[in-house]
Amino acid sequence: MNYILLICYKYRGTPTRAAQYPATNEAVNYDVKTFGSSLPVKVMEALTMAEAEDQLTVRIDERGWAWLVCGEKLIIWKIGQTAVAKPVSFRIVRGTPTRAAQYPATNEAVNYDVKTFGSSLPVKVMEALTMAEAEDQLTVRIDERGWAWLVCGEKLIIWKIGQTAVAKFSVCKELQLPPSEFSCLADLVAISCQSSAGDVAPVQAISVMAVSREGTARYWPSLAHEGSYSDTAVDLCGNLSNFLIALKGSGFVLSSSKNHLVRLGPDSSGKLQQRTLQQGQGVLSGIGRRVSSLFGMLATPTDVTLHSMLWDKEKDCLYTLTSSNVNKWEVDENSERQVFSWDISRILKENISDAIWGSESNYEEIKAGVNVKYLDLQLGQDGLVILAAAWHPRDTPCVAYYSLVTVEDQGSPMSDELSVEVTKYNPPFQSEELLNCQFVLPRFSGQAAYLFNEELVFACSTGTGRGAVPEEKIPFSFPGDRLLGAGCCADLPVFFSRNSGLLAVVARESASILPEDMEDSLSSSVTGAAVEATLLESSSRMETIAQEDKTTILKAAFLRFCRRDILGAQSMVDEIFPPDSDLDADTELDRTVTQVSVDLVDDYPSSDPRWAESVPDETVGFSHTSLILLHQLEDKMKAHCFFIDFLHQVGLFERLGTAQVRGIPQATRLLLCEHGEKLSAAIVLKNHHSKLPDLVNAGILIALNKKGTDIPLSLTPADVFFREVSQIDSIFECFLVEEERVLKEVHVETVEWAQIVVDLNNIIKDMLQAAGQYRQTQASRYQNADSSKKEPEYIPWTVSLGQYQWAAALAEKYCDFDILVQLCEQTDNQSRLQRYMTKFADQAHKTLYALANTETRYFAKKKTLLSLSKLAALASDFPEDLVQEKVEEIAEQECFLLHQETLPKQLLDEKQLIPDTMPLLTAHNLINLYICDENRRANEYDFKKALDLLEYIDQEEVDIEALKCDIFCKALQRDDWSSSDGNDDPIEAAKDSIFIKILQKLIKEGISLKEYLPDVKDLLQSEELERLLAKSYFEFVLRANYEHYQELQM
Repeated sequence: MNYILLICYKYRGTPTRAAQYPATNEAVNYDVKTFGSSLPVKVMEALTMAEAEDQLTVRIDERGWAWLVCGEKLIIWKIGQTAVAKPVSFRIVRGTPTRAAQYPATNEAVNYDVKTFGSSLPVKVMEALTMAEAEDQLTVRIDERGWAWLVCGEKLIIWKIGQTAVAKFSVCKELQLPPSEFSCLADLVAISCQSSAGDVAPVQAISVMAVSREGTARYWPSLAHEGSYSDTAVDLCGNLSNFLIALKGSGFVLSSSKNHLVRLGPDSSGKLQQRTLQQGQGVLSGIGRRVSSLFGMLATPTDVTLHSMLWDKEKDCLYTLTSSNVNKWEVDENSERQVFSWDISRILKENISDAIWGSESNYEEIKAGVNVKYLDLQLGQDGLVILAAAWHPRDTPCVAYYSLVTVEDQGSPMSDELSVEVTKYNPPFQSEELLNCQFVLPRFSGQAAYLFNEELVFACSTGTGRGAVPEEKIPFSFPGDRLLGAGCCADLPVFFSRNSGLLAVVARESASILPEDMEDSLSSSVTGAAVEATLLESSSRMETIAQEDKTTILKAAFLRFCRRDILGAQSMVDEIFPPDSDLDADTELDRTVTQVSVDLVDDYPSSDPRWAESVPDETVGFSHTSLILLHQLEDKMKAHCFFIDFLHQVGLFERLGTAQVRGIPQATRLLLCEHGEKLSAAIVLKNHHSKLPDLVNAGILIALNKKGTDIPLSLTPADVFFREVSQIDSIFECFLVEEERVLKEVHVETVEWAQIVVDLNNIIKDMLQAAGQYRQTQASRYQNADSSKKEPEYIPWTVSLGQYQWAAALAEKYCDFDILVQLCEQTDNQSRLQRYMTKFADQAHKTLYALANTETRYFAKKKTLLSLSKLAALASDFPEDLVQEKVEEIAEQECFLLHQETLPKQLLDEKQLIPDTMPLLTAHNLINLYICDENRRANEYDFKKALDLLEYIDQEEVDIEALKCDIFCKALQRDDWSSSDGNDDPIEAAKDSIFIKILQKLIKEGISLKEYLPDVKDLLQSEELERLLAKSYFEFVLRANYEHYQELQM
């Protein structure tokens, strides 16, 4: 009986495992029960191999460690925690390794730790590993739902991975693989979950399929009944199978090495059915090679090799990576449709070659000899990620450059815009057959990727994110050890080592990107006893964490982010704000994020010894390094930007809603932007403070006195005022008070009278411009990804009546029309703007036209600015020919806006677009709206507008002819054409169709149909007309009308 035993009172705090020691039967008041998880395999082996007379001694440490002395061996292990032990660590929910044992590779790694993952391996797995010979082929697969399986000879062992050190109930099943002359692979095993419960689904809901290399499929309908299965021979056209994946429901797809795909699944009787996936039958099936090549969609060659297969469970899409193509299928319960087959042989090779050898002087010569092999395919946050290895045989030395290529799947055709990240992993090239690297891409790791083979893991970046992931090779080539497989579990990269079992690679905490004192202060603020207790609470307790505790934990997560521990930060965030939380929880999220941001911009500079007695004891803040006010503000700006990046990285920014600001609701993202704007304004004000200390100090004193703020003897008024950046706007009204005081005391004709007006005008102008410039240049940082998300009306913090009356008076006095326009925009005062236009007509046109050209967000605003600019030009003193030129320029832009202004009301309602608030749409957006199915009343005028909009499209970005073809296809679909059947005259039969009415309008405008219309063959080959082409009479009518109307113009 090889256990650690716990003696306890009966019925009080008993351990989680139920096994009892025999002594319990003789005891009255005490139970003796097994304690902790199963013993490590090395301990069990030592106990098994020891003779009865051998001296064995054990010591158990109160900190949770134990050690066994057996002969010349000392075995030390961490005891699994139980219900009576200390609560589990905070990061368990995200699957951060809970067992402290570290793999030897950790000693050689700088930026990463390799730790054991989950609970101890099941006994069956340990036995299989122990009994296997060194040369036996063992393969492992780790599933993101928390399952793993080991293929060892004719055995398949499937088990549920324990996410904690103590697995209360561990599922482990041993299944018999179908007979085969070849060794089976873990890649040819897949599990399917019949329950919506996902990773907590009962074992009864898990079905399993395993396929031999020759193609014998064995299917277990339920993992709970390992003896109940059926076999089916799968037709792979004589090729060996290489991958098996599970689809939604109970279906599977099996692939061969030669790109033959078969869909498998049980019918109602439980019998396995199979169906070959037809390739080349998708969107562009049937079109000629010349046309299909325009879309990068050539017919699939027969000599290709399939390297990877991927299932996107979010979109029900299947992807395959071959030696020449990326293929995509849309899959539903009963059918599958190939969406595209993207020829990657040219575009990827060119981009990879350019990224590696592009700087060489003889690049054109080198490029011809470059070889590229595609190895693996994964789905990342920014699109599909392809692992490729490139080499040039004439390089000395010849090395293999491993690269990660990211391309966004925007449908067909695939975009040629892609990202190539050449990793620092470039081992010597030996042969193409030995290029067998794969990679894992944890879903929430941002751009972190982990390449691996049997001997190593290479941590690197996809190159598509904001930050940099440290690149490093982590060796696993220790004696008798190798990696048997990998996968993602609990959003961590998990690898299976033959010697050590499940291992997770986690980023080691490194130097923070925050200033040193700021880092130290933040660290001390989140490691106190109260915070420690909060972090160690169980998940049930986390639901009722106090608001201040969540604020502290979010700060702690931000600290981890700044130390580049992205995974640690993510797990802490997900613990307090789970991704599937309800709206009320997200309201709390807004409050917490707002509080941390305010604490950040209003932080006390505790590194300044003068503040030592003034910093509140309860303040949990971010200490700044500098004693200089300006540098403190700049440090706050850096930290604020890091905080926004942090919110994006951990997925909180997109979940932000609204917060109460100045008594009204406001989008939280805009409040965060406001903090950045105020920091920008504060930095400008501090610069003016250095130049005009008396004037700025006078305003500061008024502001502090109005709030009743005490100024400690060791500090200056400026120290106190600039510390609280969130209230920086209070200075504006105070400047007005100071100006009025000076103007009353000084004669109007003196230099002092004019000087204070000029100085204050410059200060307020510079502060407003700094805030506005930050709002514009940093807009993408605070952008709402979901444009359909409704938000309260935004009232900028700069809108203050007193402030604007004063600023407007100054601007009028000095004819500063730029400021006057900004003031009218901020206060939405159109009548005042009209008055200024009359008074400053010449300058007004220039300013308004510039503002109109930079407006890219709101349609109504751009239209208004153009109209006002035209009125100002007409009222100006410009020469008549210059006025005409400017009016024509504006009229051209207004002509484009007219297409958006005349969108049908029914369509706007359908799309939930409000004319006064809808965004400014591009020409491509407008075309799609005019021809979309939701525009149910579309007529020839709508389609003609869509065609007119083609002239506003950049030909270098969009295939104009293809888009034109789409427009005509949509127009043809608007008519049924069935009424034409039996009509002997095709011209008469089609005369009332929208398509013919469009042709008539084109003829009326003098447009040559022969040059303008798409080739009729291109129309007839479009899949969009598939329904109409089923009627043979349709093609006859279309060709006849093409011929008729083109001849009319001859």
